[in-house]
Amino acid sequence: EVQLVESGGDLVQPGGSLTLSCVVSGFAVNNYDMSWVRQAPGRGLEWVSSINAGGGSLWYADSVKGRFTISRDDAKNTLYLQMNNLKTHDTGIYYCARRRYYTDYDVSQATEDERRYWGQGTQVTVSS
Repeated sequence: EVQLVESGGDLVQPGGSLTLSCVVSGFAVNNYDMSWVRQAPGRGLEWVSSINAGGGSLWYADSVKGRFTISRDDAKNTLYLQMNNLKTHDTGIYYCARRRYYTDYDVSQATEDERRYWGQGTQVTVSS
Protein backbone atom coordinates (compact mmCIF):
# COMPACT_ATOMS: atom_id res chain seq x y z
CA GLU A 1 0.00 0.00 0.00
CA VAL A 2 1.29 3.43 -0.94
CA GLN A 3 1.55 5.86 1.95
CA LEU A 4 3.20 9.25 2.31
CA VAL A 5 3.22 10.62 5.85
CA GLU A 6 4.40 14.17 6.51
CA SER A 7 5.53 15.40 9.90
CA GLY A 8 7.50 18.22 11.46
CA GLY A 9 5.08 21.11 11.08
CA ASP A 10 4.86 23.50 14.01
CA LEU A 11 4.21 27.07 15.11
CA VAL A 12 7.38 29.14 14.71
CA GLN A 13 8.31 32.82 14.75
CA PRO A 14 9.48 34.65 11.62
CA GLY A 15 13.15 33.92 11.02
CA GLY A 16 12.91 30.49 12.58
CA SER A 17 13.59 27.09 11.03
CA LEU A 18 11.79 23.79 10.61
CA THR A 19 12.56 20.49 8.92
CA LEU A 20 9.66 18.60 7.41
CA SER A 21 9.81 14.86 6.81
CA CYS A 22 7.82 12.64 4.46
CA VAL A 23 8.13 8.95 5.28
CA VAL A 24 7.17 6.86 2.27
CA SER A 25 6.01 3.26 2.08
CA GLY A 26 4.88 1.24 -0.91
CA PHE A 27 7.45 2.65 -3.32
CA ALA A 28 11.06 3.76 -3.30
CA VAL A 29 11.56 7.51 -3.27
CA ASN A 30 14.54 7.20 -5.59
CA ASN A 31 12.31 5.72 -8.30
CA TYR A 32 10.13 8.82 -8.69
CA ASP A 33 10.35 12.55 -9.03
CA MET A 34 8.99 14.08 -5.82
CA SER A 35 7.68 17.49 -4.83
CA TRP A 36 6.68 19.59 -1.86
CA VAL A 37 3.56 21.70 -2.32
CA ARG A 38 1.59 23.83 0.11
CA GLN A 39 -1.92 25.08 0.69
CA ALA A 40 -1.49 28.69 1.73
CA PRO A 41 -4.40 30.46 3.43
CA GLY A 42 -5.98 32.91 1.05
CA ARG A 43 -3.66 31.94 -1.83
CA GLY A 44 -4.59 28.37 -2.66
CA LEU A 45 -2.20 25.63 -3.70
CA GLU A 46 1.41 26.53 -4.48
CA TRP A 47 4.38 24.57 -5.73
CA VAL A 48 7.38 24.78 -3.39
CA SER A 49 10.16 22.44 -4.53
CA SER A 50 10.95 19.26 -6.50
CA ILE A 51 13.69 16.66 -6.75
CA ASN A 52 14.18 14.22 -9.59
CA ALA A 53 14.36 10.46 -9.13
CA GLY A 54 18.12 10.41 -9.51
CA GLY A 55 18.48 13.12 -6.89
CA GLY A 56 20.79 15.22 -9.03
CA SER A 57 18.31 17.91 -10.04
CA LEU A 58 16.61 20.24 -7.56
CA TRP A 59 14.07 22.95 -8.30
CA TYR A 60 12.65 25.70 -6.09
CA ALA A 61 9.93 28.28 -6.33
CA ASP A 62 11.32 31.81 -6.42
CA SER A 63 9.64 32.61 -3.11
CA VAL A 64 11.67 29.96 -1.23
CA LYS A 65 14.92 29.87 -3.20
CA GLY A 66 17.91 30.34 -0.93
CA ARG A 67 15.89 29.55 2.19
CA PHE A 68 14.56 26.01 1.63
CA THR A 69 16.44 22.83 0.77
CA ILE A 70 14.85 19.64 -0.56
CA SER A 71 16.68 16.38 0.07
CA ARG A 72 16.22 12.63 0.33
CA ASP A 73 17.50 9.79 2.49
CA ASP A 74 17.15 6.68 0.37
CA ALA A 75 18.06 4.34 3.23
CA LYS A 76 15.13 5.72 5.24
CA ASN A 77 12.91 6.13 2.16
CA THR A 78 12.20 9.66 3.37
CA LEU A 79 11.90 13.04 1.67
CA TYR A 80 12.84 16.20 3.59
CA LEU A 81 12.30 19.92 3.33
CA GLN A 82 14.63 22.06 5.41
CA MET A 83 13.12 25.50 5.86
CA ASN A 84 15.23 28.41 7.13
CA ASN A 85 14.45 32.08 7.68
CA LEU A 86 10.75 31.36 7.67
CA LYS A 87 8.40 34.16 6.72
CA THR A 88 4.76 34.74 7.51
CA HIS A 89 3.73 33.93 3.95
CA ASP A 90 5.26 30.45 4.34
CA THR A 91 2.29 29.55 6.54
CA GLY A 92 0.24 26.70 5.14
CA ILE A 93 -0.35 22.98 4.98
CA TYR A 94 2.66 21.27 3.41
CA TYR A 95 2.25 18.11 1.36
CA CYS A 96 4.76 15.77 -0.22
CA ALA A 97 3.73 14.39 -3.59
CA ARG A 98 4.88 11.59 -5.89
CA ARG A 99 4.99 13.78 -8.93
CA ARG A 100 7.02 16.59 -10.40
CA TYR A 101 5.37 20.00 -10.36
CA TYR A 102 6.91 23.22 -11.63
CA THR A 103 4.32 25.96 -11.23
CA ASP A 104 1.47 26.96 -8.95
CA TYR A 105 -0.87 26.39 -11.87
CA ASP A 106 0.31 22.78 -12.23
CA VAL A 107 -0.43 22.13 -8.57
CA SER A 108 -3.81 23.85 -8.69
CA GLN A 109 -4.80 21.55 -11.56
CA ALA A 110 -3.85 18.33 -9.75
CA THR A 111 -6.52 15.71 -10.23
CA GLU A 112 -8.10 13.56 -7.54
CA ASP A 113 -6.07 10.61 -8.84
CA GLU A 114 -2.87 12.63 -8.53
CA ARG A 115 -3.71 13.63 -4.98
CA ARG A 116 -4.00 9.98 -4.00
CA TYR A 117 -0.19 10.12 -4.15
CA TRP A 118 0.09 13.14 -1.87
CA GLY A 119 0.46 12.83 1.86
CA GLN A 120 -2.05 14.03 4.42
CA GLY A 121 -0.17 17.26 5.03
CA THR A 122 1.49 18.91 8.01
CA GLN A 123 0.63 22.39 9.26
CA VAL A 124 3.30 25.08 9.32
CA THR A 125 2.37 28.34 11.02
CA VAL A 126 4.78 31.28 11.01
CA SER A 127 3.59 34.03 13.30
CA SER A 128 4.80 36.51 15.89
